[in-house]
Amino acid sequence: MVKIRLSRVGKKHVPFYRIVAVDSREKRDGACLENLGTYDALNTKIIHFHEARINDWVAKGAVMTDTVKKIYKMYKKQAVAQ
Repeated sequence: MVKIRLSRVGKKHVPFYRIVAVDSREKRDGACLENLGTYDALNTKIIHFHEARINDWVAKGAVMTDTVKKIYKMYKKQAVAQ
């Protein structure tokens, strides 16, 4: 099963994450199928977000984790505000 989840790439005490599509059996920072965006957790800021690709993966049966769902809602809220 494919999951859309976070993969940590930041250094110590500076959390920075990639939003990735990955096989659910892979490790947190293991090989990913596709990079779908980046998220700065320290400043709670979305740097990149490929909404069309995320929707495509969800249509194919991928499941978003709870954290990614929250980030997705935050992105939608920012898009409406602009």
